[in-house]
Amino acid sequence: MKYETAIIDGKTVAADLRNSLKEEVEKLPAQPGLAVILVGDDPASHVYVGNKVKACEAVGIKSFESRLPAQATQAEVAAEIAAFNDNPQVHGILLQLPVPDHLDSDALVQSIAPSKDVDGLSFINQGKLIAGDKTGLVPCTPQGSLRLIKTVKEDLSGLHAVVIGRSLLFGKPMAQLLLSENCTVTQAHSKTKNLPEICKQADILVAAVGRPLMVKGEWIKPGAIVIDVGINRLESTNGGGKLVGDVDFEAAQGIASAITPVPGGVGPMTIACLLANTIAASQAA
Repeated sequence: MKYETAIIDGKTVAADLRNSLKEEVEKLPAQPGLAVILVGDDPASHVYVGNKVKACEAVGIKSFESRLPAQATQAEVAAEIAAFNDNPQVHGILLQLPVPDHLDSDALVQSIAPSKDVDGLSFINQGKLIAGDKTGLVPCTPQGSLRLIKTVKEDLSGLHAVVIGRSLLFGKPMAQLLLSENCTVTQAHSKTKNLPEICKQADILVAAVGRPLMVKGEWIKPGAIVIDVGINRLESTNGGGKLVGDVDFEAAQGIASAITPVPGGVGPMTIACLLANTIAASQAA
């Protein structure tokens, strides 16, 4: 059976979420605040931070920025985090990753107050997710991916979900979110044997490995919902390079029932869910 594959438009879903968040902020007694700490001169990080600041302004969240030089010490970055932890106007704290190699990013992330950990990476928030405690903050990209899945199918009970990837930032929390939706979840990774056959069993296939076009059309179960979290730039002779995901998008056409494009799928949801986490943190404060 050939499917008319629906393209899951992350830009539209993210815009709808931002609009609802703006209305929510207008009803709050106090303005939510998000602090972003940027260490060094990574060009992509500067773009990401700029986009986050603009998104905050658009929905009525006050943004706080701390830009530190690449040679900043562990103690100096930790002091910035501590100051934001103690600032009652700041409800969310984001340490923009990656940080320079001489810094211990794991220790810095864990020093963020769990109630302000809008990336959902603290051990407290990870534990709450595993325990099914709804008071925790959930990592933004898996949260956004689940929202996209549910635009296609609201009730996921009993579906078999395969997540390729096991990172703390995405793979593990994504699997937990799907478990909480009553899916049967298989977590695959670089050491998984018979990966194509396992993927072929998935009603929901989520790819987050950072390998361009790895998931072929024949890996996809007819009618599956495919969420492509990868973003990779292909080499080109003119120095540009096309952006592609971890899934062969063209090959998936007519097989998947729905798929996210790259770009324009999961990416826009990450910042929208960061804003949602900041507002949730402000309401819990």
